[in-house]
Amino acid sequence: MDANRNGRRTARLRQQQLRRRRFVAAVIVGVIAAGVIAGVLTAFGGTGRAHKTAGPTKHEPRVHPAAPKRKPSKEAAAVKRFVKLGYPLYCGGHKGRYVALTFDDGPGPYTTQYAFRILRQARARATWFLVGRLIRGQEKTVKRELAFGPVADHTWSHPYLPGLSLGQMANEIASAQNEIERASGRPVTLFRPPYGARNAAIDAEAKSLGMLEVLWSIDSLDSQGADWNGITKQVLNNVGTGSIVLFHENRGQTIRALKFNILPALRKRGFKTVTVPELLALNPPSLKQLKAGPRGC
Repeated sequence: MDANRNGRRTARLRQQQLRRRRFVAAVIVGVIAAGVIAGVLTAFGGTGRAHKTAGPTKHEPRVHPAAPKRKPSKEAAAVKRFVKLGYPLYCGGHKGRYVALTFDDGPGPYTTQYAFRILRQARARATWFLVGRLIRGQEKTVKRELAFGPVADHTWSHPYLPGLSLGQMANEIASAQNEIERASGRPVTLFRPPYGARNAAIDAEAKSLGMLEVLWSIDSLDSQGADWNGITKQVLNNVGTGSIVLFHENRGQTIRALKFNILPALRKRGFKTVTVPELLALNPPSLKQLKAGPRGC
């Protein structure tokens, strides 16, 4: 009888152990299943549709949202419009009393010593056509020029462009544009060929680089040896509405003529000095004028 009791007790213990093992196994399976389900839901966003994990990958770099586009200024829009037309600019229109003063061959030695102070006192505006190879070490001067008006492309080394190969010509223009943009931190959208020497290939190259080719309607003759009195007479005898006047940064007699004669006379006659982009926005030439070249002035 004791043997039967012991047998029944042993059987109950075995059943209890088996039930415990089954319960533990069920718990383990449940935990594993829950983990699998959670992973699936994470991968599919809980909606049955897979989504990408956060962060860039080797094959799918992060795409940053584009910066909001700023509306271009009236001056920038005017320059862009004339670039598309593709004609060299010699002057503005025939309305208003606006004159554009331009300075070639800079950064020049007289600019920081004299020109800035004279232009500031006269509240005059200017456009600067810079030679690329002269900029290294003169970056501060370039940035100071921006206070009076835009800096522009006058080639890398001031060569006679029609005498170069197409590749050399293109390199002269593009290299200067890159260097001036580096120094100024601004886009360069104006170009002037040295000596005003141009042809169809040069025109096309400037346009392909997004630059308007700017010539002039009045040569001050400062680069041809005129003294300050001769410069004064040349400018004041020919200036008119829409004139673009050619000066040079590296001529001391130009500074004297501007300070004592030209700027006071322009103010007295009611002219306002503007940059080339401002001239295009305030007093643009007609298409007929552009097509006529210097005769349109």
